[in-house]
Amino acid sequence: MAINNPIAAPHTHSGLSTTNIMYLVVLALSPAALYGVWIFGLPAALVIVSCCISAWLSEVICLQLQGKNWLSSIDGSSLLTALLLAMSLPASTPWWVASFGCIFAIVIGKHVYGGLGHNPFNPAMLGRVMLLICFPIELTNWQAISIPSLGSDGLIFSQQWLGIDGVSSATPLADLNQIVEWKGLLLGEHAGSLGETSALLIALGGLFLIWRGIIRPYIPCALLLGLTIPASIAHWLHPQDYASGLAHLLSGGAMLAAFFIATDLVTSPTSPRGQILFGAGCGLLIWLIRSFGSYPEGVAFAVLIMNAGTPVIDHYLRPKIFGSQSLFKRSKGA
Repeated sequence: MAINNPIAAPHTHSGLSTTNIMYLVVLALSPAALYGVWIFGLPAALVIVSCCISAWLSEVICLQLQGKNWLSSIDGSSLLTALLLAMSLPASTPWWVASFGCIFAIVIGKHVYGGLGHNPFNPAMLGRVMLLICFPIELTNWQAISIPSLGSDGLIFSQQWLGIDGVSSATPLADLNQIVEWKGLLLGEHAGSLGETSALLIALGGLFLIWRGIIRPYIPCALLLGLTIPASIAHWLHPQDYASGLAHLLSGGAMLAAFFIATDLVTSPTSPRGQILFGAGCGLLIWLIRSFGSYPEGVAFAVLIMNAGTPVIDHYLRPKIFGSQSLFKRSKGA
């Protein structure tokens, strides 16, 4: 009886583990998160910390219930989910609401489907939509920015920055007709979620991920074009009714979605053509929801809808197996 030793197929390895990838994404997102704390103050820090703690504890409990080693909880995946969810929330979100969203994201969005690598939907966006439905008032109370000023004795922190007092303000997406200063959008000098502030820092973090080979540029480029092109056409035809493409591009969570959310390796297609279709679909849906929907922001809904279509996209746009023939050529040869 012949014994054949199994031989793995030819493949390449990037040299990066899942843990390395998760922490590199967290590192790329950190400047925008720290900037959010700088302009919104301690309430923003409380949202981030409560999300991280609740996500880690939920991860440990789920692993223990499945009989797995709890040390897997430090692979960075729960930390990344927590940070993405925190970046999608207003700084004024109560800590217990943010914690509840993270618990839902980890337990329902991730471990119910089998854990890391098996979830069909982005866990952070699943938690964001759940919170928006269950706590609409808390999720639409946008805190105005309160940047510390430099005085003769050092930095001066306002009561709003310290969380003692609070002032609400409209986000750019709530009234796009008032957008006149694109630099304010680029630098994040406006109200909004932590991830809706500095488009510049988020874009730089995304370029860092592309440079390190963590993500490919297909989804970010397709998403931004899918959002900007229809917005620019509508603005050109009816400028009094529709915001410009640049306003859509630099406001809301468009940049965060393009570089950090839609590029999730688990819930996005694997082939370049599939990623282009996925990104373009996300961008178009974001514009449609923003322009005609009941919510001013449509990132979470758009990403979840396209997540549902990922298996179909992968089925029809998967790369051809090396050496195989198409159905047309085989039938012609027969």
